[in-house]
Amino acid sequence: MKFLKLLATLVTLLLLSHLQLAHAEDNPADAIAMVEKGVAYMQKHGKDALAQEINNKNPEFINGAIYLYMRGMDGAVIAHPINPKLIGKNMLDLPDADGKYYRKDILTLAKSKGKGWVDYRYNNPVTKQIENKTTYIFRSNDVILEAGIYKGK
Repeated sequence: MKFLKLLATLVTLLLLSHLQLAHAEDNPADAIAMVEKGVAYMQKHGKDALAQEINNKNPEFINGAIYLYMRGMDGAVIAHPINPKLIGKNMLDLPDADGKYYRKDILTLAKSKGKGWVDYRYNNPVTKQIENKTTYIFRSNDVILEAGIYKGK
């Protein structure tokens, strides 16, 4: 009986922590703040230093499921703290789960307005489901800083 109570408590704690993580992912202000932190760092230390910090998984640029990454104006990924295999890759011709070429939308927005949000559908590594995602982008000279949040199904 003690084992069942302990198991029930552990399951409840796991569910609560998952709900808190999901809630943190839903806050657009966190994505904007992450990008702004990256812009400030880059203005002080330069683009290459920021790319190095992102690629070295500096906790300043990772907040739970929200993280900063950097793309060049040609579409190639310059820095990514979660999936280093993406660095140097240009995936403009790779669509999201619904066939949307959202990376092209990111470049178009960066060139036209310099900042804003791009919506698409992507695999959430926490839930393992295809979910709605939105990414805040900000162009600074020849790079785009990005941080995205999942909005659920």
